[in-house]
Amino acid sequence: MWRRSLMLRCFGCRSVGPKGLLGSSAVRACSAPAVPAARITALQAVDLWKEHFVERGVTEPDHSAQYIIAYLLGAKTIESLEKEKLAEFLSPEKTEQMWKLCSRRLSRMPVQYVIEEWDFRDLTLKMRPPVFIPRPETEELVELVLTDLEVGTGVAADAQHTLLEVGCGSGAISLSLLKSLPQFRAVAVDQSQDAVDLTRENAFRLGLQDRLQVHRLDVMKDAETVLSLCNHVSALVSNPPYLYSEDMTTLEPEIFRFEDHAALDGGKDGLKVIKQILTLAPQILSNHGCVYLEVDPRHPPLIQRWVEVNVEEMHYVETRHDITGRPRFCILRKEKSNRDHKLDLD
Repeated sequence: MWRRSLMLRCFGCRSVGPKGLLGSSAVRACSAPAVPAARITALQAVDLWKEHFVERGVTEPDHSAQYIIAYLLGAKTIESLEKEKLAEFLSPEKTEQMWKLCSRRLSRMPVQYVIEEWDFRDLTLKMRPPVFIPRPETEELVELVLTDLEVGTGVAADAQHTLLEVGCGSGAISLSLLKSLPQFRAVAVDQSQDAVDLTRENAFRLGLQDRLQVHRLDVMKDAETVLSLCNHVSALVSNPPYLYSEDMTTLEPEIFRFEDHAALDGGKDGLKVIKQILTLAPQILSNHGCVYLEVDPRHPPLIQRWVEVNVEEMHYVETRHDITGRPRFCILRKEKSNRDHKLDLD
């Protein structure tokens, strides 16, 4: 992948921090500087906008300016551009475009929305607000799912090769899995029409539309429809809304102002949608099929205890940690008793 999602705070992880929406830099007025009358080089434009971003409290000011100028010059990163190209004067049109895009970033719009695309693993996806932006942790989720499916664990031998993604957003998870697993098909659902439309657009751009069904469905309200569309799937994958409701107001402005709150807010304990997914999972999965979830680091022990008490046939397999060492991913498997399995065969 050319461009890594380096910005883990404002554009990256779904984390909360002490300088959130109510911080002074988050609410400061942001009038854009005037377009310069004299011609400037690409590097001069980057330096100038970095200073503006620093003055206005925009997070990761250097990366913000660098990604925007790289995009305007047809590259993924500023490092991939020749030094001579960066030293050339920008045309008046490019200068005006730079000012327009950087002014959006000055309003705290995430870079992914500003340049309208972002890389996820080996895919370049279109991005539009308010559709949830895929985070680096979700790339790790895809990797662990691929590892399981490619070696055959978590997939029953007699199962149809079908995946279900709940909360598809831009389609990052489903499309990345389909690209790496040509024998699989996928069904993706999301409660947002914006997300459904963007996932379909990305599927067509990547030539994967024939292997992906996308539906606007809310698993909380449309459970019966979800069950009628999806049964005997090999794996259910989800990066669901998992923030505790009380944490929503501490989000950075990039997240709070621009991303769909329904894709973030998991209710009082962050488990509202997760519990619904796990309740439906036994009716959706083939025997030995698995659920793969990205969750808040506080959630794994809560999920394990809740499933043991409330969901028959689902067994908590393990917790995996993300690259920063936080317990981030939960894997659960459907396992019928021998008696139940025999009745199904009869």
